[in-house]
Amino acid sequence: MLDLPFLPFCAFLGGLGFICVAFVSAWCQHWRGGFSLDGSIQTFNWHPVLMVTGMVVLYGAAALVYRLPPAWSGPKLPWKVLHGALALAAFILAVLGLAAVFRFHNEQGTPNMYSLHSWLGLATVLLYSCQWLAGFSAFLLPWAPAWLRALYKPVHVFFGSIILLLSVASCVSGINEKLFFSLKNGTMDYKHLPAEAVFANTLGLLIILFGVLVVGALAKPSWKRPDADSPDSCQ
Repeated sequence: MLDLPFLPFCAFLGGLGFICVAFVSAWCQHWRGGFSLDGSIQTFNWHPVLMVTGMVVLYGAAALVYRLPPAWSGPKLPWKVLHGALALAAFILAVLGLAAVFRFHNEQGTPNMYSLHSWLGLATVLLYSCQWLAGFSAFLLPWAPAWLRALYKPVHVFFGSIILLLSVASCVSGINEKLFFSLKNGTMDYKHLPAEAVFANTLGLLIILFGVLVVGALAKPSWKRPDADSPDSCQ
């Protein structure tokens, strides 16, 4: 990767994340009829908004907490708390997003968990919950020994990137599935590439770009927090 300063890159990534949330919200509001809590299709619309906001944008922000230069010195505990809090917020939004789609399916009599998108999405959220619990137990609770933290840390980092990529894949497959289901009335067929399809496909590309940039930032050696023995051992 190019040797770019992290803070301008972080600002660009924050703007890209905001655009992803704005795009998915505009798609659901303008083309899909807005939002409600009555079990109708408008209830379903909370699902893509909450999933993109939580499992992609907020999770990506949580993953990059330790790349911030202020996190490189001083006590590590405040940054651990921030990392865990952002990750927990992302998980809560994901659970609410799942609740929205399950309620919509149940109200409409639609079967649950029949598509590849649903399998992949639920597996991602379950894996994410295990990741959060394991990270909380190993790095935030005081009884975890230093050797256990050192042993688990590369596993935690590895699965963090994998879960983000799975989240991106889930969102993109969900966008594509929704377009196939919705654009099939003859005049607005998906194959004719109406405006909604162009907009939603662009959203998918933006989500992929966001995920790739986050994973690239995590892999860049010069942006990694220098390891120090004292903060973790003292805490």
